[in-house]
Amino acid sequence: MTESEALPFVFGGLEPPLSDFGNSHVLIWPVPFERTVTYGHGTREGPAAIIEASRNMELYDEEIGGETAKIGIHTLPAMNADREPEEMLRALHREAQKLVMTGKFVCMLGGEHSISAPVVRAFREEFPHLSVLQIDAHADLRDSYDGTPYSHASTMRRILEVCPAVQVGIRSLSAEEARVISRLPTRVFYAKDLTGRLDWMDKAVDSLRQDVYLTIDIDGLDSSLVPSTGTPEPGGLTWNEVLGLIRILALKRNVVGMDLVELCGSPGSNASSFLAAKLVYKTLGYIFRKLVPPLDC
Repeated sequence: MTESEALPFVFGGLEPPLSDFGNSHVLIWPVPFERTVTYGHGTREGPAAIIEASRNMELYDEEIGGETAKIGIHTLPAMNADREPEEMLRALHREAQKLVMTGKFVCMLGGEHSISAPVVRAFREEFPHLSVLQIDAHADLRDSYDGTPYSHASTMRRILEVCPAVQVGIRSLSAEEARVISRLPTRVFYAKDLTGRLDWMDKAVDSLRQDVYLTIDIDGLDSSLVPSTGTPEPGGLTWNEVLGLIRILALKRNVVGMDLVELCGSPGSNASSFLAAKLVYKTLGYIFRKLVPPLDC
C-alpha cells in the first residue's frame, strides 16, 4: 500500500483535526447526480474522481506560501443522487439551505451542471445581493431542453431568474440562446475575445456584485487540458487564465460558495481529475489566503 492509498478517502486525504467538521472553514459536498446529460456520460463519477485525485496532491501551495488545508476542510458524505431531476433539485435546495446556515464555505462537487441552480437559489436567500460568475464553454441558457426546464443545458437560465451573472469562456450556444442572450441579466465574455489579453479579467469581476457564487463547468477550460468532460469544446481557457480570473475575483469580491461540475470520472482520466482537484484547492487558497498559516521553517 502506498502512502496516498493509506490516507482517508476525503478531500486532500486529510486526517483529524483538519478534516473534522468543527475545525473546518470549508465543506466539500459531493453530489454525484447525472440524469439530463446528452452526450458524454460519467459525471456521476466526478466527485469520487476529484477526491481520489486530491489525495495525491501536494498540500503546500508555493503561491500562497503555506498549506491551504490548514484552514480545515471537511468532506461531507456523498448526497443520494438516485432521484428524478425535479425531485433531486428540490432536495438539493433543502440541503443547501442547511449548509449555508452553518456559516462554512460550501464547495459542491458534481455531477452534471443542473445541480447548480437550486444551490444558487439557496445562497440567494441568504445573500440578497448575490451574483454568479460562471466559467463554462456553454451558455446553458435554453429555457428547456429535452422536455425539461431542469436540464444541465438550462441551468444558467434558471439561475438568472434569481440573480444576475457574468459568463466567461463561452464558445458554444444555440440559435435560441443567441436570440435572447442580450435581453437577459448577464454579461458574456466569449472565449474568442479573450485570447492574448488580460484586461478582460478585471472587467469581468468588476461586473459582479459584491457577493459572488462561483460555478465552474470544467469544460470552460480548453479540451486539450480536460478531455474528460461530457461535451469537450476546443478553444477554451488556459489553466493560468482561469487562475488569474479567480485570483482577481478573490481579491475584489466576497466569494460565498462555489461548485465544480461536469468532470467525467472515467478510467484513464487521471490528468483531468487531478486538474479539477488542483483547481478546487487553488481556488480555496485564493479565497482563504489571509487565514492560511505561513510555512513553519
